[in-house]
Amino acid sequence: MPIERGASLLQLRPIILTLGLLLCALAAAMAIPAIVDAADANDHWRVFFASAVFTAFVGGLMVLATVRDEPFKFGVKEAFLLTTLAWLFTASFAAVPFIGVGLTYTDAFFESMSGLTTTGATVIVGLDRLPRGLLLWRALLQGIGGLGIVVTAIIILPFLRVGGMQLFLAERPDRAEKVLPRAGELVMAAAGIYLVLLFSCTVTYAMLGMTFFDAVCHALTTVSTAGFSTHDESFGFFASPSLEAAAIVFMILGALPFVTFIRMTHGDLSAPWRDAQVRGFISFIVIIVLVVAFWLWRTRDITLLEALRLASFNVTSIITTTGFFSADYAAWGAFAFGLFFLLMFVGGCSGSTAGAIKIYRLQVAGMLTRAYLLHLISPNRVVTLVYNGRRLPDDVPFSVIAFLAIYMATVGAFTVILAASGLDFVSALTAAASAVGTIGPALGHLVGPDGSYSTIPLVAKWALSMAMLLGRLELFTVLVLFRAEFWR
Repeated sequence: MPIERGASLLQLRPIILTLGLLLCALAAAMAIPAIVDAADANDHWRVFFASAVFTAFVGGLMVLATVRDEPFKFGVKEAFLLTTLAWLFTASFAAVPFIGVGLTYTDAFFESMSGLTTTGATVIVGLDRLPRGLLLWRALLQGIGGLGIVVTAIIILPFLRVGGMQLFLAERPDRAEKVLPRAGELVMAAAGIYLVLLFSCTVTYAMLGMTFFDAVCHALTTVSTAGFSTHDESFGFFASPSLEAAAIVFMILGALPFVTFIRMTHGDLSAPWRDAQVRGFISFIVIIVLVVAFWLWRTRDITLLEALRLASFNVTSIITTTGFFSADYAAWGAFAFGLFFLLMFVGGCSGSTAGAIKIYRLQVAGMLTRAYLLHLISPNRVVTLVYNGRRLPDDVPFSVIAFLAIYMATVGAFTVILAASGLDFVSALTAAASAVGTIGPALGHLVGPDGSYSTIPLVAKWALSMAMLLGRLELFTVLVLFRAEFWR
């Protein structure tokens, strides 16, 4: 199913067929927590079984109604619509098992959308008392969402040519620059690397003291830079420096470009160090960790080593948009409060599971600012914009600036909506930034690390669910709608 830019008429059959297959796969995934609950003699397995049957029935009808022998092709319009509907459909059906523990559908949809978009915000309190099947389902949603995000970022978004993602087209005209010859092989390679990271993270966590169940759940939510935990205290529950160090490593790996990993598996071991966004990402984390650690050491009654531990874990978690926490960083003082708010906008690398703006867009914006200042100083000076050793395509600067403008406008719009629904300004602003950046915990007493989204108004929950969706789609739904050629 190649993606073509020349398609004119919207073809609904391949979209419905693909959505049906996704629902059938989701139904199959529901069997895993059902088995866990059945093994624990917990009656909640019946909820998963009924949900799986319902989801498989709807998905099966969609497949049977649209399956044909003749081939079909995806155009840009189909890719745009399918990607959006895929997140909405899967979140809608993945919410059903949560109703079995007493959640309203609004709360259940919020939880499933937060899981699939790897946001990590939760409306559930008392996680330690939940059935293990439901805890595993939350983790599975984030694991599934993380892989879907990688596939979307390396296959779909570059072809839509929005937000600067055209910089990372997997297949270029010159064959020497191809990562793999076919998009299908690229997806399989990314999935293989994702599974290797999940397995490695699970084994590492188990060896460092987690139970096998906790290790599996936290591996799913670490590699996907998601943040759901099986405990209300998140990573603070374990109080283990070794586990936090392991989590830092795997959060960073999850926020690196998967295409770079693929290049490494094909013998190009120096690929990460040649990538400007990887160098910028790692350097930024190190600098911010040192700044926060020094601040904590000077302003809190703790040792420098403890300050480094707290700063390393929580800063990495926010920058990678994972959302784990080992302490209430909102209580570290005004400096830390303001800095962590700004960190919500940064994000990881393109083609990773991380959210927010992404390092490469900030780098391109910095290059554009420098070029503009040089032009002011010397109007006749010609400044060539080069990224990763290549001249930037002409449409990339505009795409990046448009993305940044719409990103900030989206955060502002959702801040107004949340404030109108009854949230205080700090909670509204930071929750909007956190949702669009798919981070999870925000700042403020309602939605911070020590708060709960369960107490916010119903309207705010629906608004945040849509903000998560837009953020995970990297706002391409908004950007594409403004492209006149999309509707030709």
